[in-house]
Amino acid sequence: MRVVAKFGGTSLGSGDRINRAADSIAKAVEQGHEVAVVASAMGNTTDELLDEIEYEADDADRAEIVSMGERTSVRMLKGALSARGIDAIFLEPGSDEWPIITDEYGEVDVEETKKRAHALAGQLKDVVPVITGFLAQDHEGNVTTLGRGGSDTSAVMMGNYMDADEVVIVTDVEGVMTGDPRVVEGARNVGKITVDELRSLSFRGAEVVAPSALAYKDADLSVRVAHYQHGDLLTGGTSIEGEFQSLIDLQENPVACVTVAGRAIRNSPGILAELSSAIGDAGINIEANSSGMDSLTFYVDEDDAQQVEALLHDRIVDDETLSSVTVEDDIAVIRVTAGDPSKPNLAFRVVEPISDAHVHIYDVLTSATSVSVFVPWDDREQALSLIQDVF
Repeated sequence: MRVVAKFGGTSLGSGDRINRAADSIAKAVEQGHEVAVVASAMGNTTDELLDEIEYEADDADRAEIVSMGERTSVRMLKGALSARGIDAIFLEPGSDEWPIITDEYGEVDVEETKKRAHALAGQLKDVVPVITGFLAQDHEGNVTTLGRGGSDTSAVMMGNYMDADEVVIVTDVEGVMTGDPRVVEGARNVGKITVDELRSLSFRGAEVVAPSALAYKDADLSVRVAHYQHGDLLTGGTSIEGEFQSLIDLQENPVACVTVAGRAIRNSPGILAELSSAIGDAGINIEANSSGMDSLTFYVDEDDAQQVEALLHDRIVDDETLSSVTVEDDIAVIRVTAGDPSKPNLAFRVVEPISDAHVHIYDVLTSATSVSVFVPWDDREQALSLIQDVF
């Protein structure tokens, strides 16, 4: 099996942990597996280096300075592997066999990087390359970086381009947990999670795998997150399944928006739960909901709109916080899920062409990685075509 193992800063944060990392790599090699290694800077070295730059450093100088953390890590880990009789080399920007190349815009040169990664993969039967994470090199030989979470990106990119069977992200967590164990009791490893699920969690604070790294995962590449104390690269942790896809979905049936207005809705704890429960208790599905300063809107199937209006009107009569309810029919909803989470401004990219075409937009609802846009039913095909042209 061919494995790319990425060791995070915590997993290389001391001599003892570097020995643990080297032991796990050596064990996999001795079992006959091909292993490439991506190493982050030891501990908090990168942040510490950045904190010490107390002058206006240009991008080139800044990249060279912060690169020193990773450059140290690969030398330490290569030395530990050599001490165990493992034939290893370290690779950093400037090395003849350095694989990750960026263009003049700082974007990965996919064709050149694939070519170099493939050539490096051909040596794995004889040597373990230890590659600096986070760093890249442009065509002129200047050091560049892959941004926050760049070591994860390096690892999954190399796993993809080197035709690896698995990428193992070795870090200081057991994998993806049901909740933050520092906050909730009984948090446990979920064992398996899809890319789409993890993408949403990552964009909302889960520090497991950088979203930019997951963009390089395809369906055939296994990615697993494991704790550095486990000591076995080939088992344990959480497996990440699937791959990113760009999905554009026009809901088949029209929806209606049922809007409740009230002077003090935003200062009324529990009002959203109360109204949602009234709709749910009647067996009616809420397609989406949004809130304003003095209103709450529920999107439901058009056939259910009158019943929802009646249910919410009963609440209005009984609650002086609420003033009135109204219904708008014949609304289409188009949902867009972006395939590449590293591309910013998803909502803008969805809304801009619709707005430029002067199509009315009732609402735009966003999550970490998807956008739902609500437009008049008669304009649905035009809006769908405009979005498809973008993606």
